[in-house]
Amino acid sequence: MIPAPFDYVRPSTVDEAVRALSEAGEDAKLIAGGQSLLPVLRLRMAAPTTLVDLGRISEMRGVRDDGDAIVVGAMTTHHEVVNDPLIADHAELLAKATATVADPQVRHRGTFGGSLAHADPAGDLLAPALALGAELVVRGMDGSRTVAATEFFSDFFTTSMRPDEILVEVRVPKHTGWRAHYEKFNRVAQAWSIVAVAATVRTEGGNIAEARVGLTNMASVPVRARAVEEALVGQPATTEAIRAAAERAAEGTSPTTDSNADAEYRQHLARVLTGRALTTAVTG
Repeated sequence: MIPAPFDYVRPSTVDEAVRALSEAGEDAKLIAGGQSLLPVLRLRMAAPTTLVDLGRISEMRGVRDDGDAIVVGAMTTHHEVVNDPLIADHAELLAKATATVADPQVRHRGTFGGSLAHADPAGDLLAPALALGAELVVRGMDGSRTVAATEFFSDFFTTSMRPDEILVEVRVPKHTGWRAHYEKFNRVAQAWSIVAVAATVRTEGGNIAEARVGLTNMASVPVRARAVEEALVGQPATTEAIRAAAERAAEGTSPTTDSNADAEYRQHLARVLTGRALTTAVTG
């Protein structure tokens, strides 16, 4: 199908983009890589009056070191995230999860910030951002503000951003030396996750000192498997200890039932995949 008519604006700075978005009103849409928006435009499931293209804003691209955190520009592509040495050294979980996004073509066009702002609970980057304690920097007509990942995602395809705000960059606390893995279950290659688990752990002397576990598609927003995290701390980094902790993965979740899986099956998957993700992260 052909998209409905819309006005098109292509700013070159964040300030210009914010102004254009504000002037266009609530029916405007931002386009970053376009991998999520273009299909719904073609199906006329979205009909914005104005499209604000962020493609020329160079200040929103790239990864930089900022002391105890790394900062990822919202327009940084998935391919760049996967191959960035700072991310490999300080946020391995992001690289592992991003490498599973769709296919190489999508990873070369799709953007890190675009995926987070899209807020699809089946998206592969929300749970890692949550597990790593990321902070999202947004800018609107009233200036910039920083939102914790725990507060950013509010419902299906919904964030706490205001209509005139743009996600500019993401601050990820350094997890240097932590081991990580992203375990994903889907029906066919390149499909959305039915359930996935983002796990990162820090070990000391053969024991698990800290653990962070995020769950994909187990609620309307990404969730932390805090019961698993608490059960792991201080335990030996063994298969038995991990398996016992993983049995608590579904606690506090509220998965949906749909054509891909019912809620009970998703809870089963969460337990199995958590065990696999943690075991792979610990054993390498």
